[in-house]
Amino acid sequence: MGNTLRLILGDQLNAHHSWFSTVNNHITFVMIESREEGSYAPHHIQKVTGIFSAMRQFAQSLQSLGHHFHYHNILDGNEPNLRTILASIARKKGVVKIEMQEPDEWRLREDLEKLRGEGFEISWCSSEHFISSNAEFRGLFEGKKTFLMETFYRALRKRTGLLMDGKQPVGGKWNYDAQNRKKLPKDHLPPPPFVPSTDVSKAYADAIAAKLPTIGKLEDPSHFYWPTTPSQAWEIFDHWLQYGLHSFGDYQDALTTKSWSLYHSRISFALNTKMIQPLEVCQRVETYYRTNPEVPLNAVEGFIRQILGWREFMRCVYWHRMPEFASENFFEFDRKLPQWFWNGETKMKCLSHTIGQSLNHGYAHHIQRLMVTGNFALLAGIDPDEVDLWYLGIYIDAFEWVEITNTRGMSQYADGGWIATKPYVSSANYMKKMGDYCDQCHYNPKTKTDDDSCPFNALYWNFFDSQRDKLHSNFRLGMVYRTYDKMNATVKAGIREKAQSLLNNINEL
Repeated sequence: MGNTLRLILGDQLNAHHSWFSTVNNHITFVMIESREEGSYAPHHIQKVTGIFSAMRQFAQSLQSLGHHFHYHNILDGNEPNLRTILASIARKKGVVKIEMQEPDEWRLREDLEKLRGEGFEISWCSSEHFISSNAEFRGLFEGKKTFLMETFYRALRKRTGLLMDGKQPVGGKWNYDAQNRKKLPKDHLPPPPFVPSTDVSKAYADAIAAKLPTIGKLEDPSHFYWPTTPSQAWEIFDHWLQYGLHSFGDYQDALTTKSWSLYHSRISFALNTKMIQPLEVCQRVETYYRTNPEVPLNAVEGFIRQILGWREFMRCVYWHRMPEFASENFFEFDRKLPQWFWNGETKMKCLSHTIGQSLNHGYAHHIQRLMVTGNFALLAGIDPDEVDLWYLGIYIDAFEWVEITNTRGMSQYADGGWIATKPYVSSANYMKKMGDYCDQCHYNPKTKTDDDSCPFNALYWNFFDSQRDKLHSNFRLGMVYRTYDKMNATVKAGIREKAQSLLNNINEL
């Protein structure tokens, strides 16, 4: 039945898309669980299971409305590639016309385009999800040498009216980031996260039976706590508005062993699979703020900036810079990831906790990703390809368009400063200032070259010393180099020797 196929990808679960406004007997929707999509990185088992389960529930909900569907299970047939599976389905149904929403990943767009040369008539339409567009991005920065997120963010605030009082930003300032960097007080215990409970045993069993290369663990598939439907996502979000938003601003950067979710909303998986829409998320936050005056503005603005500013900006950067962006390696680093990145078995508490949490939950907040694992990877000279693959696989919300821009650009400075104005690295001092990791660690955060000195300290200074030719002219690093230059030759030599010893024994740290 039907003379047109419409492909819905696993991260295109937008029930409000105009495709679904009416039932058309001439259209068959196709969803595909493909081996290639499930194995191009060693994905977290919670990520694979969550996507499969969400896809299946999405298909069932549309079928219940009368839409015609063809669903390809991961265990159906041996064809590994999404494009070849789609072509096979089309040929069996005698269909030539295939319509698709624009994928968010370059490699998938390029591969699906090959259908044109295989006798199919294909067309693209918008996924109707994002707030901004590539055209708006290009127009905003046309003729500019720098692409500042803040410029982009303010333009979107003005256009959407989010957190605006007429032509002025609410509160008189555009950005309250300086107020969002507090450490959790010692006696402060964040509330436990609100979690749904979904039985994903069938999707989990299928992923295992398909022998996909997964990492991490899912302890109880009968009580899966990530949202797999829009209603679950909104339930999590509405609970967070009431119990988490008020402290999100102050403690969003905090590092702690007390809570795996802290005050973060945990809706990035639902957003990145398009179960819920970013503009509606931002509007709900603003509505809650305007009807609950006790909610701090720094929390509301900080949250909206992450979505309206950073998330939208990174997507536009991705499409502006790909495919070359995926191979950029400014420092020409080629070291392999330490083995303990895959099991968390290191004596560095900050890393063992962050990696262990990531393996247990498929999640870590942005500062754990940027200033713990990302910080170490950059200081240790890890190949950006290795870092990309790890981040893409381990986090439930990681899709290339948002992962690679944050990893290769913001975190690893592999683009040479196109996204970040300086490398985001730190010594142990940052860890100690922002959390409780150092209090429970084998290493001493206060020394640089002793046997038990925190590895971050020697690696930090060694990084700036070894990369001086590429970084000395950076206007944001003058203080770093002035401080280093005041050290005597003996101290510098000791740092170099300690750093080399750490790197030579990186798997033993």
